[in-house]
Amino acid sequence: MLVNKKILYIAYHFPPILGSSGVHRTLAFVRHLANNKWDTTVLTASLKGYSHWEEEQQKFIPENVNVIRAFCRNAAKHLSFKGKYFSWMALPDNWQSWILGGFFSGLKSIYQNRPSVIVSTYPIASAHVIAYWLHKVTGIPWVADFRDPMAQEDYPTEKRKKKIFEWIEKKAVKHCKNIVLTAPGAVEFYQNKFPHVDKNFWRLVPNGFDEQIFSGVMASNEQSSEDNVQSQVITLLHSGVIYPSERDPSDLFQAIAELKQEKKIKQGNFKLILRAAGHDELFKEKLTSLSIADVVILAPPIPYKEALQEMLSADGLLLLQADNCDYQIPAKAYEYIRAQKPVLALTSMTGDTGKLLKSAGISCITPLNNKEKIKSALIVYLNKIIEGSFNFLSEEESYKFSRQYHAKTFEKILLSAIE
Repeated sequence: MLVNKKILYIAYHFPPILGSSGVHRTLAFVRHLANNKWDTTVLTASLKGYSHWEEEQQKFIPENVNVIRAFCRNAAKHLSFKGKYFSWMALPDNWQSWILGGFFSGLKSIYQNRPSVIVSTYPIASAHVIAYWLHKVTGIPWVADFRDPMAQEDYPTEKRKKKIFEWIEKKAVKHCKNIVLTAPGAVEFYQNKFPHVDKNFWRLVPNGFDEQIFSGVMASNEQSSEDNVQSQVITLLHSGVIYPSERDPSDLFQAIAELKQEKKIKQGNFKLILRAAGHDELFKEKLTSLSIADVVILAPPIPYKEALQEMLSADGLLLLQADNCDYQIPAKAYEYIRAQKPVLALTSMTGDTGKLLKSAGISCITPLNNKEKIKSALIVYLNKIIEGSFNFLSEEESYKFSRQYHAKTFEKILLSAIE
């Protein structure tokens, strides 16, 4: 039987946006589909809807992918007056305006091209709302890439937002062909939350690293190593957003401050770069009050290839993940595995992220919210870097963690949705 392989992919995060590693999940899947004879259209936000973007990032978009940019504004930035706006204007998220623009742009595209499946992807909940209404109006099968759980016991904290998230979940469960998640714990979470739903409805497609992009990036390892030998500075890098709740670095900052006071680390032998942390003003105040702004550096977002270059050139990589995210695995964890650099993982040993990094054998793992354990782990970690006692996976072994590997599974889910 001849299959109509046309897809409308709804994703807020898409090049040329900066500061989101999650954009590369969509990008890798879209690239795979387009290269495998899918007529692929991405419905995304207008550039004014992005806080940070870089023209250079446009080069990531495959030539054989059609991109529609619908009207979108950030309520906090564009629709506020003197920094204030009505709370309902940020429901289900700050990009609520995209729902209307996305719906009409998507509907026009559907009537012109008639796709066989609609895909929507989190973490911008508005994408799922657009997909739901397009599905309702057209009857086209819908697959939702939830990635991580939406409505949880303690998230969102705002009651109205949580109710809307729960409404989105219920509509997706009722109308989607499948809901896709990125971690085993997330699958188990939803199976328990909706016990009446067939377990096969929930599909696991993990995050990963983009091998095509990694292969095109060469690290300046010789120069970096030479500089470190001369300066004796071990550079630790966290690349990406640090959420104050899910990735709270407070205990880490306290640990670094005490180690500095104890003269176990100093500006001449240690540097932590927080690249594109996203909450610089909040963190800057903490770093200054603890007198560690000389060893913990806040750095702005940079284009993705440059971020990978920096990752490959660092001595070690930092990952932060709170216990309430035990059933989530950030894309960063897979990129760290591919980078073949030692990882200091401040997360739970029993969570999905901890289990992943432990299996890769490249990490020192300790809780995010325990200052004393962080102090001990950081010293052990730095000594292991100096000794060179970490073992890394081969490129062949790490390929199973790539987005290219998982894109094949994702395509099978789409094909089953349109049969």
